[in-house]
Amino acid sequence: MPLRRFSIGPAGEEVYPRFVERLAERIDDAALDRNVVVREELTRLYLGRDVNWEEAVGDPESPLAIRALLASLDPRNATLEAEYYREIDLDKWARVKPLLWFWQMFDHSPVGRNVRLGTRVRAMLAERVFRRCGRDVRIFHEVEFSFGYNLSVGNGVTIHRNVLIDDRGEVVIGDGASISDYVNIYSHSHAVEDIHDVSLARTVIGDRARITYHAVVLSGVTIGADAMVGSMGVASKPVDAGVIAAGIPAKPIGQKKTH
Repeated sequence: MPLRRFSIGPAGEEVYPRFVERLAERIDDAALDRNVVVREELTRLYLGRDVNWEEAVGDPESPLAIRALLASLDPRNATLEAEYYREIDLDKWARVKPLLWFWQMFDHSPVGRNVRLGTRVRAMLAERVFRRCGRDVRIFHEVEFSFGYNLSVGNGVTIHRNVLIDDRGEVVIGDGASISDYVNIYSHSHAVEDIHDVSLARTVIGDRARITYHAVVLSGVTIGADAMVGSMGVASKPVDAGVIAAGIPAKPIGQKKTH
């Protein structure tokens, strides 16, 4: 069933595209520090105004909670879990971290649940964070990635709410795939004997595959084209093309009909 197309208020129709375009221009401007761009844009989204950031953060008379809030709007004063991973590529991370921080803070901002604006902002960011990002990608709120730069996403992919994509190794999502709410996709695993012994792998979600609500795809697993992992399923082994798999661990329970 195709999505319904409709117009929103004239202010949104006019302001939102301009906001996304201007934000992209500032992010891509090599003369600007991405950390400062993010800090300024988050300040506007959260406070609704510009502030003299250095002066406000450094004011000893200002309440510490206000100073902590303002400091946290700058990505350099925040840490993400992926920064603690030993396999991090610091050069790639320096490029994407400000955008990942903006992504998360945008989702928590007063405008973060606005689907029309949010999907446009996230698609723009995805083009600058992912290893590859195709056309017509729709990403909803509260989606998180590890590094982002080890993720490839094809054309027409939809990633729904509260999804975790762990691209410590590599994750590839094919054209037309659908990742439903609360899905977890992993590309690393821990040795049973030693939690600090981490192995990385390549996890693949094939073209038009569907990973449905609350399902899990474990590290190194390939989900074939047109396959489906049922709700709450845990795919610990490959799922062949067109197969419907469900359960813990996920096992074949059916085959999609071909036309």
